[in-house]
Amino acid sequence: MQEEYLSIMKNDVWKIVPTPNDKSIVISKWIYQIKHVVDGSIEKFKAKFIERGFSQKEGVDYEETFAPTTRYITIRSSICLDATMGWNIH
Repeated sequence: MQEEYLSIMKNDVWKIVPTPNDKSIVISKWIYQIKHVVDGSIEKFKAKFIERGFSQKEGVDYEETFAPTTRYITIRSSICLDATMGWNIH
């Protein structure tokens, strides 16, 4: 839990601001998980801090969303197309 918290603080994930009167508050919680090895012994303990964003309403609490993620297969496909088709996608 401490490691996850330090990572959140180091990466400047959020800012603490005053609560606007016309917006709803997003509730957060910790999720704990125990990872096991094949033989059943404990490998490690994990903790995630998540927000429960389903309490928000589009157009009221937020206007747009953005998730800067991509799948590995998308990157591989782009590189493959670039190599085989001679496309310049850089």
